[in-house]
Amino acid sequence: MTVGSCKIELRIPDSASLKAKRRVVKSLKDRVQARFNVGIAEVDRLDDWQRATLGVATVSNDARLVDETLSKVVNWIEANGEALVVDYEIDLVTH
Repeated sequence: MTVGSCKIELRIPDSASLKAKRRVVKSLKDRVQARFNVGIAEVDRLDDWQRATLGVATVSNDARLVDETLSKVVNWIEANGEALVVDYEIDLVTH
């Protein structure tokens, strides 16, 4: 079994309020979860108008699949255009 987690640091340049930021983050979270079947949550920078940190997690018996899925999530968020990916980190734990 392989558990994968990904921490994604985002910048939301068009956000001028917490309400605008939360709209963008909620939209991203909902679409990522539906498209990739992963767990996702905002985990840091909750009160920063133009920054967000998302945590993404997935589990599989195939480490390659876990890594590919998390990489695809990052690439999809980058291509989406609502937020800029500033940094990300993927960690895999195999049991």
